[in-house]
Amino acid sequence: MKTARIRHHGEVVNVEVLEDLSVQLENGEILSEESVEWLPPAQGTMFALGLNYADHARELAFEPPKEPLIFIKAPNTFTGHNKNTWRPDHVDYMHYECELVAVIGKTAKNVKREDALDYVAGYTLCNDYAIRDYLENYYRPNLRVKNRHSTTPVGPYIIDTASVPEPNNLTLRTWVNGELRQEGTTADMIFDVPFLIEYISSFMTLQAGDMIATGTPEGLSDVVPGDEVIVEIEGVGQLRNYIVSETEFFKTV
Repeated sequence: MKTARIRHHGEVVNVEVLEDLSVQLENGEILSEESVEWLPPAQGTMFALGLNYADHARELAFEPPKEPLIFIKAPNTFTGHNKNTWRPDHVDYMHYECELVAVIGKTAKNVKREDALDYVAGYTLCNDYAIRDYLENYYRPNLRVKNRHSTTPVGPYIIDTASVPEPNNLTLRTWVNGELRQEGTTADMIFDVPFLIEYISSFMTLQAGDMIATGTPEGLSDVVPGDEVIVEIEGVGQLRNYIVSETEFFKTV
């Protein structure tokens, strides 16, 4: 089952998502994917991972981390499927990051690894764009790199865990204007979802709606205004967005 949040006639509603990405309202009315304003499907805190794929760490000439490198995303960084995001004016390098996101379904504190997946409501995708110009420390990206308004598309929906029986063996891909630029597998994650839930819940309390964005594999490249970017995870879905300039984006916000 797939569920999403959309804005319909000015109100935020929860809907079921059908196979063709149309959505069904509670009254039975069906809306096409293109007619829907998609919102991020979860509303909690996002815990994001740095250098959580061994191939990506090698790509950047770093030793794989010995413990998770976690940072938090501000809620206003999120945007939805099929929406615009923006490249800051006068920067040299902005890249995509295709990531599997585990969505927490209930309060989790001091959870053991073997029980961790019982606390997952489902999975979604995110594209955690990074502004490489401001990256001073790969181990702890500063706010200018990862926490800009509407620069983290999330969605389109949450797919239930029963539909993703092997989250640690999924292919991730990113296309830019139809060109495949990134391909990897969640099997290369250094710290998998059960480990991360155990680790985070050992010192924090995870709440329903919180998200764990699990990092990205190698294969990053620059994106510019005019680009269409699609991130895809096998068995989970596709998330699309469009890059515009900073000036164009803030004319309409």
